[in-house]
Amino acid sequence: MINIQKIDHVGIRVHEEKRSVSFYEEFGFVVEGNGNFLRGQPIIMRHPAGIVLNVLGPANQPQAKNILQDYDEKYAGITHIALKVESLQEAEDYVKSKGIAITEHFAYGDVKAFFIRDPDGNVLEFDEYPESFPSTRKG
Repeated sequence: MINIQKIDHVGIRVHEEKRSVSFYEEFGFVVEGNGNFLRGQPIIMRHPAGIVLNVLGPANQPQAKNILQDYDEKYAGITHIALKVESLQEAEDYVKSKGIAITEHFAYGDVKAFFIRDPDGNVLEFDEYPESFPSTRKG
């Protein structure tokens, strides 16, 4: 077995550098490093919670076949990033105050959540549950 310690980062390919960086900055991500976006090198963004994004670009194809959590067409691949929040209501109020559409709400066990999309259609899920792990993960 490999001794995996954590997820190091999540890479997200986007069309427009400034638009996407601004979007993720709204959620507290800060640019730590900026490679050459036009050559596909990452803009490294870190959140105070320790989450790291590699914003990659530029995408050179239209969004028609993006892999999305809440589309009826299902393709293999990563469908979304889920972020645990302290208060789902506060997160929802914040998202709405920024004019970002909520695409879906759901509840499963003790998890309450909603989905949004970044400017390129990548799906973010915000989750709230009462303990360190939701009851659905306790075996």
